[in-house]
Amino acid sequence: MSAKSSVRSSIRAIAIGFLAALSACVSAPPPPPQDQMSRTKVETAPADIQLLCADAVAKASGADSTKILPVSSGKIDSKTYQVELDASGKKTSCLVDTDGNVKSVQPT
Repeated sequence: MSAKSSVRSSIRAIAIGFLAALSACVSAPPPPPQDQMSRTKVETAPADIQLLCADAVAKASGADSTKILPVSSGKIDSKTYQVELDASGKKTSCLVDTDGNVKSVQPT
């Protein structure tokens, strides 16, 4: 092998090594902004509203209030929340307004 081709081979090896090192430094693109993600935005009921529903379910069913757990909640309209509760395995739905007035408690 001539000195000229040996230099070319060395330059190629260095260039390939440089490109490999450079490609390893490239990071993944950033995630899309929140408003473009596929998840929907759900507004859950505040904790005090959920506790009001748990208390209402305890009174309506005679169950121990420590055994009643909010499972999920969501805003129905601008003034009403729906809270789903589990009372020792019995599913219950509660509607309550933003002022803390329980509108209904029904088994589901």
